[in-house]
Amino acid sequence: MQVMQPEPLLQVRDLTVGFRAPPVTAVKQVSFDLASGETVGLLGESGSGKTTLARTLLRLLPPACSTISGSIRFRGTEILRASERELQKIRGAHVALIFQEPELALNPVIPVGEQVAEVLRAHSRASRRDRRMEVRSMLAEVGLPDRDIWSAFPHQLSGGQRQRVIIAQALICRPALLIADEPTSALDNVIQREILQLLRKLRARLQLSLIFITHNPALLSGLADSVMVMRAGSLVARGNVGTLVQSPFISGAQFQL
Repeated sequence: MQVMQPEPLLQVRDLTVGFRAPPVTAVKQVSFDLASGETVGLLGESGSGKTTLARTLLRLLPPACSTISGSIRFRGTEILRASERELQKIRGAHVALIFQEPELALNPVIPVGEQVAEVLRAHSRASRRDRRMEVRSMLAEVGLPDRDIWSAFPHQLSGGQRQRVIIAQALICRPALLIADEPTSALDNVIQREILQLLRKLRARLQLSLIFITHNPALLSGLADSVMVMRAGSLVARGNVGTLVQSPFISGAQFQL
């Protein structure tokens, strides 16, 4: 008897993304599957199309200056044909994105606890008291147990603390898929290791699927189940970290370990 394979959590087929001014194709016929609970590293130098791909998965590119073709299916829903209302239900609640710069992702004039709670409020009917308790629990889970963190403003926190707040914000609704776009690029080596260790712990505890975007293959060791290499808008290879490090696709200064 043939065993039916579960449908991938995310299916991307022939995805092509272009910009009108200046005219350029940033993503070229990209196809891949992501299973539930799987972690994939997306590796590529600056300008290879990694961030454009990440934003397109949630349809965050401005339609006035971009063109998109192909297919993105998340749990069977075609993202490229979804209404804005459907997308609002998916973003944050089921698929979350961590941006590169925590300084840009956080509002400088709103306490960080309120910013995390706002994400939960948008997707939950829980009372204000329950939301506050849930946010405090999540902040503690990402390594920020101090009750004063709730009322702190972003400028009062260190870079590592701000990145932990961003992770709490991304995970507060327990999404199935987390897309982390260079989440450690602005941090020193010690804090980088702490954030990677935190992501590994949370991935296992919350049974997350994870797309981890980076230009540094060393960050993927012990984190990614497989790695996709992106170059000039195209996926040029996919395999495990150890195999790809020895391949010609990972050569040159931008990929040095």
